[in-house]
Amino acid sequence: MIYLADEKIIFLEETANTVRQSIIKMLVEAGSGHTAGPLGMADIFTAMYFHVLKHDPKNPEWGERDMLVLSNGHICPVQYATLAHAGYFPVDELKTLRKLGTRLQGHPHRGSLPGIETTSGPLGSGLSQAVGMAIAARMDEKKNQVYCLMSDGEHDAGNIWEAAMLAGKLKLDNLTGIIDRNNIQIDGMTENIMPLEPLRAKYEAFNWHVIDIDGHNFQEIVGACEEARAIYEKPVLIIAHTIPGRGIPEIEFDYKWHGIPPKPEEAKRFLEVLRTLGGKVKSEHQ
Repeated sequence: MIYLADEKIIFLEETANTVRQSIIKMLVEAGSGHTAGPLGMADIFTAMYFHVLKHDPKNPEWGERDMLVLSNGHICPVQYATLAHAGYFPVDELKTLRKLGTRLQGHPHRGSLPGIETTSGPLGSGLSQAVGMAIAARMDEKKNQVYCLMSDGEHDAGNIWEAAMLAGKLKLDNLTGIIDRNNIQIDGMTENIMPLEPLRAKYEAFNWHVIDIDGHNFQEIVGACEEARAIYEKPVLIIAHTIPGRGIPEIEFDYKWHGIPPKPEEAKRFLEVLRTLGGKVKSEHQ
């Protein structure tokens, strides 16, 4: 497994904290949107755009880039915030989330914003898109890696399983899926709404190589992505166990925060918690 230097871990942790603060600011400005999922996936997105992906913010359509497909498009505030901090567009534009005429729509739309590979909205469709992209890259004899980020709740949708079967059949070793296994969806806990376990065994039965990780541990996130690149003749699934609402203890694990934004007074309190947390990150590594 690859080991990150302490300096890189500090950088990634601080960047993820900044991304979380941007998410809160965006949501309170918009007055609508999803809170728990974006906060929970900030570490994954930070690792992807600031270490794992081969990409160029100055040339978003670079032919040799790795491609990231966001299937559960409702958590797009975390992707928008990460793209902005990575240099794809001005950070100040984040405050236009969900406003009339914005490029930052409530679900990502390809062509409206640099760095967005696919249009998403209907849950369950992203893996099919990613499979198609992986097949195309193989036909063109390109080395692009395709990453598909999915929610656990959207695995209630049947077309994910159709795509999973096809990817296994075709041995798409240029495809890596990452599931946000936060155990919540809009109506409650996943295992109460529609049980997913044994999730690992299901993907393995479709001929996927499966890795379980702590979705907030940068060593494990990066290590899993490195392992995925080394797997031959199998697609890879990373089950990232995350905490919904990560960083704000009072809302962590509360499914009610799946689809609501913070009120102004809540946002002020949440931002103070994150700023304090950011200070602790620095002091713990000094």
